[in-house]
Amino acid sequence: MAINRTPVLKRCRSLDLDPIYLGIAKKSKRKNQRANKKISEYGLQLREKQKAKFIYGVLEKPFHNYYEKADRMKGMTGENLMIMLESRLDNVVFRLGFARTRQEARQIVDHKHVLVNGKQVNIPSYLVKAGDEIEIKEKCKGSARYKAIAEMTGGRLVPEWLDADLENLKGMVKELPTRDMIDVPVNEMLIVELYSK
Repeated sequence: MAINRTPVLKRCRSLDLDPIYLGIAKKSKRKNQRANKKISEYGLQLREKQKAKFIYGVLEKPFHNYYEKADRMKGMTGENLMIMLESRLDNVVFRLGFARTRQEARQIVDHKHVLVNGKQVNIPSYLVKAGDEIEIKEKCKGSARYKAIAEMTGGRLVPEWLDADLENLKGMVKELPTRDMIDVPVNEMLIVELYSK
């Protein structure tokens, strides 16, 4: 599997992105040297795509597949794309507060700690549906790791389309999110313009 080993804060700086969207509370003290350079229209579109890929931890080929699928669906392609990315299992685990970052959420899913409707699912890209119940396996709930995560993510706001029970490490997808419910700073219209060239 391909792994991007670029330091997170460096990547955030280059994409002009606040690390808080990744679940990281650190701030970079350096300034972006290229901040005052004029960016072309293509450059802006590419930056938005890279931002979305980086936030959700998706590589180029799967991201393009999401775009193709979103394009075939009814409604606006950009909104469909963002809704699909937001309803990935690793992202939902992060949003429920069962992980500090999306990368950690991906690892938790990979390590078979997550049950969806009582069945073990270890595919981070699994798309959840409205009414799905997500919980951490019973034997993992007591571990020190999840106690530390619950302490750290306790104050985090859970989106309105999810229902979380941090004490029992359970959650439910009340409904699929609309674009207004997704607080990610990505202009999906630029991504659609980039792919429709």
